[in-house]
Amino acid sequence: MNIITKYFPKLTSEQLLQISMLESLYAHWNVQINVISRKDFVSLYEKHVLHSLAIAKFIRFVPGTKILDVGTGGGFPGIPLAILFPEVMFHLVDSIGKKIKVVNSITESLGLKNVLAEQKRAEQLNGQYDFVVSRAVTRLPEFVPLVKNNISRKQKNAIPNGILYLKGGDIQSEINHFRTNIFVQNLSDYFGEEFFKTKKLIHLIV
Repeated sequence: MNIITKYFPKLTSEQLLQISMLESLYAHWNVQINVISRKDFVSLYEKHVLHSLAIAKFIRFVPGTKILDVGTGGGFPGIPLAILFPEVMFHLVDSIGKKIKVVNSITESLGLKNVLAEQKRAEQLNGQYDFVVSRAVTRLPEFVPLVKNNISRKQKNAIPNGILYLKGGDIQSEINHFRTNIFVQNLSDYFGEEFFKTKKLIHLIV
């Protein structure tokens, strides 16, 4: 947990409690359903929670913002972001029902009132959101057509509405498809740990 308070020192006591609960909650579910790889679980707070919260270093969502998390898996980045932004609404979707079962159980245990989790594919959604977030569920050129019609044209945040995509490795071939309206943030600018040296946050306006 110390790695979270290192980079987010102003969390409330409730947020600290909720974040501290994540390890035991995911440990309980991971025995039954492998939502986080066994080798990564020891680094839950670094590789999953802090990685998700990189988005909060890039933008502070204003109250009332609506966020869609596509391919949320076990609830990343949606659940950590929902803890950090209790006045922002999060819609977490995944095509695998047992993962949504985990997400619903964990959000209930945490007392999160700003999360709706559903077993759905992105192409089944017709709602409007300020931002779509995801952790590299597929290549960006394939991802964008799935969600671009779900992004609202009404702006309320400090940066334009769009996609916030967490991705690692060589992304050049993917971003070459988008010549304009794309910004790439190196997460190593935010976090000093080795894990983040190759990690990026892509902001794409569609």
